[in-house]
Amino acid sequence: MSTPAQAEHPQELKLYVKAPKVYPRETVGRFSRLRVIAAWVLLGLFYAAPWIQLGGTQIVLFDLPAREFHILGMTFWPQDFFMLALLMAIAAISLFFFTALAGRLWCGYACPQTVWTEVFLWMERVTEGARNKRMRMDQGSWTAEKIRRKFTKQFLWILFSLWTGITFVGFFTPIRELVPSMFALEMSGWEVFWSLFYGFATYGNAGYMREQVCKYMCPYARFQSAMFDRDSLVISYDVARGEPRGKRKKDADPEALGLGDCIECMGCVQVCPTGIDIRDGLQIECIACAACIDVCDEVMDKMGYPRGLIRYTTESALQGEQPRILRPRIFIYLTVLLALMTLFTVVFFGRDSVQVDVLRDRTALYRMAGDQIENPYSLKITNRTESSQRVRFTATGLDGLTVVSPQAAIEVPAGAVSNRPVTLALPADAIGPGLHQIEIQILSETTADDAPTAGLLAVGETRFYVPPNP
Repeated sequence: MSTPAQAEHPQELKLYVKAPKVYPRETVGRFSRLRVIAAWVLLGLFYAAPWIQLGGTQIVLFDLPAREFHILGMTFWPQDFFMLALLMAIAAISLFFFTALAGRLWCGYACPQTVWTEVFLWMERVTEGARNKRMRMDQGSWTAEKIRRKFTKQFLWILFSLWTGITFVGFFTPIRELVPSMFALEMSGWEVFWSLFYGFATYGNAGYMREQVCKYMCPYARFQSAMFDRDSLVISYDVARGEPRGKRKKDADPEALGLGDCIECMGCVQVCPTGIDIRDGLQIECIACAACIDVCDEVMDKMGYPRGLIRYTTESALQGEQPRILRPRIFIYLTVLLALMTLFTVVFFGRDSVQVDVLRDRTALYRMAGDQIENPYSLKITNRTESSQRVRFTATGLDGLTVVSPQAAIEVPAGAVSNRPVTLALPADAIGPGLHQIEIQILSETTADDAPTAGLLAVGETRFYVPPNP
């Protein structure tokens, strides 16, 4: 029962508590070096790829107005959506395979959120100092020194974010045209919008949200447990070796003190970019960056203890069992991955440069032109090459079958879909009534030394209708 004083001054109940800011400490070690190398490679590919050309075209360019997708010298058209879907499926199964085999390698070393956050943290350390200095600065009052350092950090963040947004748009608009138009203030409205949008997204995610993206926004952390098992390689704390924890002098005997190898230095917590304690067990917030391994190994070296109190291991190994690398789910993922890669290779190298679809004109199955029976068709010709194709038509399958129109060659632009009406004719007494199987052939017509040559590009199957009483 509340007192009169409590009723007069009710307590405020907060349902949401703001998460404290995480100040990850810088680490030095073999896994830190791997992360730096991965960041340099991935950022180099991202910022350099739009500027690299192959055959006069960017090696990666999604030209939406022209409906062309250029990837590493391969050109895809909207008609090749199946192959683009295969590439996405290959990427997804690859993620499943490597997760089941070695945990969250993607999160720790290759995820854009991780890579860009590392860059923003580096700029923060350069401008504001090490972890303890940053914490004291944020807690202290505003001074000229604090304003200068904060302004420099923001300037670098904004500049880097804007260039990131422009580079991203450069994958959709040729960057060698985009950048000059930017300096000439001639960018289109959509180019300006998306450059600012992705620049702002980079600034917000890598500069401020950071671990919150991994904890609350990324779906991968939620379904990763479905790909883990007892033999998946994860970062773990060796409880049997580390407990009970306790501080001690460097030359102290932990067995005599009744302590494990963990000296309660809190280094693993201080370096964690998501602010978790790996000693509490595997958690969805862990991105497997291995910073805790580096700092723990450094402490173990100073104490003269063996490395590996925190290490890459498996749940079965921690329980004294023999880990199994090759297990059913690994074979399943690998089999599906190889099958998809094989299918993509077969489809890509087996696709026709020119494809034709033949549709009958259902409004007029036939018409008589003297002693000739004519059937109208509509041809949908897809040119998958990067050059214009000059083609003509022939028809086979019935004696006397001819192309009435068009008799002249037509031009199909590169990467275009051309719809053309075609009329075929057959003598009325050539064959009996009914539907007869025929082929319409698409021939490439070129000129060499003033002599026309032709090559078969595509074949479309259809039927020719002969009425009962022509």
